[in-house]
Amino acid sequence: MEKNSSNSEANEGHMSSSSINLTSSMQSDSNLMDVNPSCLTVCIVQMREWYSAWSGDKTCIPVKDPEMPSCGLTSSLNPPPKNLPLCIQDASTCKVSYFPLTLVPTKPPKFLLRLKSITSPTCDDQESNRTFKKLLPSSWTDHFLSVSVNISEMDALRKEIDALKPEVKNKLMSSQGMESTKKRILMIYLLVTLGLEYHFEEEIYETLKEGLGKVDEIMDGEEDLYTVSTIFWFFRTYGHYISSDVFRRFKGIDGNFKELLKGDAKGILSLYEAAHLRTMTDYILDEALIFTSSQLKSFAEDGTCPPYLLLRIQNALTLSQRWNMEMVAAAEFISTYEQEKDHDQTLLKFAKLNFKLAQLHYLQELKILTEWYKEKDFASNLPPYFKDRLAENDFFILAVLFEPQVSRARIMYTKFYTILGFVDDTFDRYASPPEASSLQNSLERWAPDHTMDQQPDYLKFVLHFILDTYEEFERELKPQGKPYSVKANIEELKRVVKANFELAKWAHAAHVPSFEEYMEVGEVEVAVYAALAAICMCMGDMATKEAYEWLKLKPKLAKCISAKCRLMNDIYGYEDDMSRGYVPNAVSCYMKQYGVTKQEAIKKLHEMVVDVDKAINEELLTTMGVSRLLLKASMGMAKMIAICYNGYEGFTRPEGKTKEYINLMLVEQIRL
Repeated sequence: MEKNSSNSEANEGHMSSSSINLTSSMQSDSNLMDVNPSCLTVCIVQMREWYSAWSGDKTCIPVKDPEMPSCGLTSSLNPPPKNLPLCIQDASTCKVSYFPLTLVPTKPPKFLLRLKSITSPTCDDQESNRTFKKLLPSSWTDHFLSVSVNISEMDALRKEIDALKPEVKNKLMSSQGMESTKKRILMIYLLVTLGLEYHFEEEIYETLKEGLGKVDEIMDGEEDLYTVSTIFWFFRTYGHYISSDVFRRFKGIDGNFKELLKGDAKGILSLYEAAHLRTMTDYILDEALIFTSSQLKSFAEDGTCPPYLLLRIQNALTLSQRWNMEMVAAAEFISTYEQEKDHDQTLLKFAKLNFKLAQLHYLQELKILTEWYKEKDFASNLPPYFKDRLAENDFFILAVLFEPQVSRARIMYTKFYTILGFVDDTFDRYASPPEASSLQNSLERWAPDHTMDQQPDYLKFVLHFILDTYEEFERELKPQGKPYSVKANIEELKRVVKANFELAKWAHAAHVPSFEEYMEVGEVEVAVYAALAAICMCMGDMATKEAYEWLKLKPKLAKCISAKCRLMNDIYGYEDDMSRGYVPNAVSCYMKQYGVTKQEAIKKLHEMVVDVDKAINEELLTTMGVSRLLLKASMGMAKMIAICYNGYEGFTRPEGKTKEYINLMLVEQIRL
């Protein structure tokens, strides 16, 4: 939106005359109602009070809020809704500024509202008159309360897994020599894809260490596309650089990939997956991704592949393995692996037992969390402005913490994400300017500020929920002897709150900042830094002072993941933001700054996401002095973002693909 230059020229000395002139204009039109100048004065005084509590932009422009009633302006003196449309239905009829709060008609107004002086409303009155956009409730609100998990069944599964594990380990490590190293890498890829990686971490890193010194020997003379792609995938996935030049052997003299590759569906799929590990300088992988995407789409359309391979191709085109959640990819792969004629029955059985045990852990945790959530009674204590998304939170968290043995950490992390949700929704969808200011001040002090007693009960509830939950974290983590882990996370949460407050100010003022200014604040608001600090807090072995020092430096890896989250959130949340008059969004900021259409802005933002993905891959290869666990958790954050915003906004509106994923992971238990 363009700023109204005439507004910035107005000054406070115009207040009285502008008010009287407006009244005279209104009285001179036979179609207009009578307005008492004293009533306008009261209105303007109240508007001054709104503004004095709000450090907004003097040049902001109000926009029409689609949720406001047709009158355009409430006749009571409630705190203004977001993007207050001051006395107009058509923004072209008046030039409006919040400071010095004058109204300058450019032509006789078509619409008029009766303004009247009333006593200042109570908090309850303010809440009852507030408008906000209600979202669909979760499909899973009470579903998991009735789930019954058989502990003896879980014990039996563990025993079967423990019995099979040595047999699988022996298959992996028994052979020696160059060819056996290749076979071992191919088997590791299979173990990872089946969701079994964490059972064999020592063996994987032993193979990695052994293979690093002889990559050239391993690759020498290898002409099988599947094998070369999988070996490349292995080293890059585990943080070790291997040149993408290994794929030049598959190009012809014309510089294009050889025609004979087009009949190798399995090899093409493997190259497609390897290409998603590209960095900014892997130009051959850019070409490979274009080539393989086209070929895989052809395979999917002509149906010439075996059914199991066709399904894998469709899944990969939906979301590549690089950016998919491990256990979602495992669930999808297990069903297709069973269809392969030459599948390993021991591996298949192991994978099914492992996935079944993981599902039972997830269900057990979700039942505990649902009971906790119901006990908090959010529905009775809060207006229905918040996203009721406990099960969705729990699902997305599996991208970061999916191993069955980290149940306690997963429960705590889900509670942390519940806090983030209430912070975001309160600032983003409901709180008035004074309420937002009070909440931000209180959380900065980590105690109620001097105005909190005057705030509505809902705001007090949100504040105390946050403080109480962190006290719960402190009690639970006290035996670990790492008090700094909770304190460090609180400091990161405060940064998130400040960013939410800044965005809320822009939204209420209908201010569209520059793209760079927006991204600087918006990247903090998406809470990636806070989420990484929370992972360290929840996972005791990751809660080292070195990890928090690394996060304090605001490393490029975390910044890239934050940018990915901000861009994808705004691309797929744009329509929702605009429908409720929430103008600060990466799309709208880019449109305004560069004078482009919505479609052009979205295309550019998608290109930025591609570059960010390459930068994430590069940082995972080059970041030093950070634990492997923290780097893996960082990649898990990137996976969470990718699956949440894969062509849709999967958290705000989870009734589509997200619901299917929850069914796959938490409802439809795997058959053994």
